[in-house]
This record gives sequence, C-alpha cells and structure tokens, in this order.
Amino acid sequence: MPETYRELWHLGMIFGVRSVFKKLYLLAFRAFSVGRSGYECPICGYSGPFRNLNSDTGLRLHAECPKCGSKERHRIQYIVFDKLSQSIDLSSKVMLHFAPEPCLAGIFRRRLGGYETADLNMTNVDYNVDLCRLPFSDASFDLVYASHVLEHIKEDELALREIRRILRDDGIAILPVPIVASKTIEYPKPNPHEANHVRAPGIDYFERYRTVFDKVQVIDSAVCPDLYQCYLHEDRSRWPTKKMPLRQSMAGTKHNEFVPVCFVSNRSNAL
Repeated sequence: MPETYRELWHLGMIFGVRSVFKKLYLLAFRAFSVGRSGYECPICGYSGPFRNLNSDTGLRLHAECPKCGSKERHRIQYIVFDKLSQSIDLSSKVMLHFAPEPCLAGIFRRRLGGYETADLNMTNVDYNVDLCRLPFSDASFDLVYASHVLEHIKEDELALREIRRILRDDGIAILPVPIVASKTIEYPKPNPHEANHVRAPGIDYFERYRTVFDKVQVIDSAVCPDLYQCYLHEDRSRWPTKKMPLRQSMAGTKHNEFVPVCFVSNRSNAL
C-alpha cells in the first residue's frame, strides 16, 4: 500500500474508532442519566441530559453538552453570533479568534470569509501574541472574538484599546467574561485556583468597554430558550472559600451568563 494511502487509512481508522466510541459513550451517558432534565445543544444538535461539572469553584449542574463539550457560555455565545449573522452579512468578514474554543471554531470557519486564531501560549493557533501588544496593523479585522480572556489580563484597558485599534470601521468585538460578583473585585495577584484570574468581574465590568467602543450591547441568558440551558446552576452562597478568598457570597443558585457585543460605530440595528 502506498505510504500516502496507508496514512489516510490509518487516519480513517482513528477517526472511525473515535466516532464509534463517542456514540457508545453518549448511549451509556443517557442510560446512566435516566430521570435527569433533558436539554438541546444549539451548536451540535445533541438532545438529552447535560453533564454536571465539579471544580474549585463548586458543583455546576447541567453545564456541559456531552457531545460537543459546549458549556453554558458557548451556547449563549453561539445564539448571539447566529442572531448577529442574520442581521449582518458575515460571508466576507474576517475574524480574529482568541483562545479558540473547538465547539465554535468550525462554525466560524464555515460562516466567515476569513478566520484566524491567536493566543499567548496555545499551540495550533495562527498567532502567538500578547493581547496587550498586538503586532497587527490598524483596521486589520472585521470581528474580534475573545471569550473569558480579559479576566486573565491585568492591563485589560490596554487590551481593549488594542482590540479597538485592529478593528475596521463597523467592526465588532465579542468579549464575554465570567460575571461572578455583584461588583468587580480586583485581585492583588493571579489566583491559580481560578485559572489565574486577576479579577472577579461584576456586571459593572462592561462599563470599561463603553469607554473604548462606540456602542456596547449586553445580552443575557434570559433571551435564550430554556431548552438550550444557558444559565449557571451553582450555589454561590458558599463563597468565599479557602481557595477563592476574595470572591464574595452571591444569593441564589441560578445565575445569568452575559455576552457583550461591542461596536466600533454606533450601529442602528440592535441584536
């Protein structure tokens, strides 16, 4: 067998095995999740129960799609992007995607005229760059997408100005951060138990965006069908903890996700 064909056959076997394993896993997951609430993933079309997640921040219910791995934030972000694509022709637009999420990257590649990726440390991206000191010329991109990135950056205002600089006229930046406080709390140093976050953003954090962009529209989970499960189901009354000493207690066990859409010009069409 020629080497090229041998390699193709080998790759086919790998992906074939993965596909079969994934199907078996989903069948088993559904079988062991009988009686749990069912949802639908707007990204991959999966229908059934979602996975719970447990981490240093606590237990989060119905968080992750077992098929594509999307979490609450990815599903609401997809819904916002899909709505945006209905009001703006994105087929000729070029996006720069920071810290690209696998569950969204394929969609962006298919729907946009150009798609490039970047991160400070990730491999398999087009550019390894510092968001505070971007090497790109002014007005290089139509869209910038950076989800849950700015809470890792101490010089966030500099990063925001850099994002604004590389956007073209009528450019758009989608810049969500986790809203985990009633009011933004700045940390003296990165917290390794919060993936090295340097702050706990509150809803007031988006006011920083309004000093840089012409218009900022914030969309929250309330606009999403409950079927897509775009809320964070976690008990935040247990905060602060030993590992998260600066996070403050928040009432309730159901919290909104937020997606800020930042416009370079004051566009008249709202999402």
